[in-house]
Amino acid sequence: MTEQAIFERIKTEIETNPVTLFMKGTADMPMCGFSAQVVHILKSYGIPFHTINVLEDYDIREGIKEFTNWPTIPQLYVKGKFVGGCDITMELHRKGELAKILKDAV
Repeated sequence: MTEQAIFERIKTEIETNPVTLFMKGTADMPMCGFSAQVVHILKSYGIPFHTINVLEDYDIREGIKEFTNWPTIPQLYVKGKFVGGCDITMELHRKGELAKILKDAV
């Protein structure tokens, strides 16, 4: 798959779903601790969110890193905008800022 096609798939996912998490595993079965932490935080808000298991698709796993120029997974997007990875999401949550970001999304 070409880089352009991969980017189009990613763009479609983040524009179609108000809250999108690219993660390792699924919301019900995260496959890494960082993904599990972000899922836990998102679930605490009681809002719907869409997940994409990057372990199932090598092109997406590598493409998402280039799409945002962010080297790690998980990656959280809200209303089509990159919020951050695990550390940033946790910090925004701790400061109460994530609630404001998510409030406008759903």
